[in-house]
Amino acid sequence: MSNKIKIAVDAMGGENSPKKVIAGILENYKNNKDVIYNIFGDENKIKYLLPNNFDKEIFNIIDTKNKILDTDSPLAAAKKGKDTSMWLAIQSLKNNESDVAISAGNTGALFVISKLNLKMIENIDKPALSALWPNKKNFNVVLDLGANIECSDKNLVDFSIMGSSLFKSLYPNEEAVVALLNVGAEELKGNEKIKKAYQLLQNKKNNNFIFYGYIEGNKIMDGEVNVIITDGFTGNIALKTAEGTANFIMNEFRNSMTSNFLGKISSLINIKNLKKVKNKLDPRLYNGAILIGLNKPVVKSHGSTDYIGFSHSLNVCIKIVKNNLIQKIKDNIIK
Repeated sequence: MSNKIKIAVDAMGGENSPKKVIAGILENYKNNKDVIYNIFGDENKIKYLLPNNFDKEIFNIIDTKNKILDTDSPLAAAKKGKDTSMWLAIQSLKNNESDVAISAGNTGALFVISKLNLKMIENIDKPALSALWPNKKNFNVVLDLGANIECSDKNLVDFSIMGSSLFKSLYPNEEAVVALLNVGAEELKGNEKIKKAYQLLQNKKNNNFIFYGYIEGNKIMDGEVNVIITDGFTGNIALKTAEGTANFIMNEFRNSMTSNFLGKISSLINIKNLKKVKNKLDPRLYNGAILIGLNKPVVKSHGSTDYIGFSHSLNVCIKIVKNNLIQKIKDNIIK
C-alpha cells in the first residue's frame, strides 16, 4: 500500500457532485490499480454511489457534510472552510496524507485555500493556473489561465520554468518549446513587461526548454511550440474563446451531419474520421488544470465536466506525481 499514489478528492465540488466524481473515480480505477482515493464528502451519499463491498483501503471516505458553494466568494470560502470537503482535501495534502489534491469546485476558493495551506516553491512569487490544449502534433501546456490578472516580467519567466517542467512531467520523452503569447511575432511588438520577459528568456541558460520567442493567437494550435506563457487576464480570455469556438464548431458539424438524409448517410460513411475529430475537440479528454507554483500539486477539474472528464483529470494527478513535477520545478528554479 505504501507505494500507491494517494489522491485527495473533494467529492462535493462542481456540478452533479458527488455522483460524477465517484463515477469518475470508478472509471479511473479500471486502469490505475496503484492508486488510493482519499474521498472527502458526505459519507452517506458517497457510499450509495460506490459498489457493494467496496475496498475501504482503496476508496477511503473521510466524512464531512459541509462544502464550498460555487456562489461563495474566495474570502467567505476561506472563513467557513476548515471543515469543508475542499479544505480537508487540501489539508490532507499539507499533512502528507495524500500526494496530490483535486477539486471540481469553486476555482477562486481552491486558489485561496491552497495558498493558505501550502507553501510556495522557493523563489516563485505567484502560482499560476495551467492546462492542456490540443495542437496539431499533441498538446500545449498553457499558463496562466486566470490565477493572476497582472504579472511582472519575472512572473512570466517563472511561468516558463514551471510550464516546461509540467510539460516534461506529462511527456518525458519530448522537448519543451516555450513561447510568449503576444500581439505579433516581431521582437519589437508588445508591452514593456513582455519585452523584458523576452530578453530574460533569451539570455537565460536553461537545459529544460528551448525558447522559441513570441507566438500569436492564431498560431497556438500549430504545434511549433508546446508551452505557451501569458498573464492570467489574457490567458483566461484565450481559454474561453477557444472553448467557445470548439463548441461552436462541434455543434455546427453535428447539425450539418443530421439535418437531412444525405448528411446522415455521409456521417455513417465517415464515422471513423468523425470520431477522430470529435476526440480531438472533446474538452473532457484534456480536462485537469494544475495550480502550479505551490510546494504540493493541486489539480482543478472543470466544474461542468462529466465523469469521463473527471477521470481524465485524475490521470493528470497520477502523471504529475509519478513524474515528480514539484521536484522538476525546484531543480530548474535553482538552475
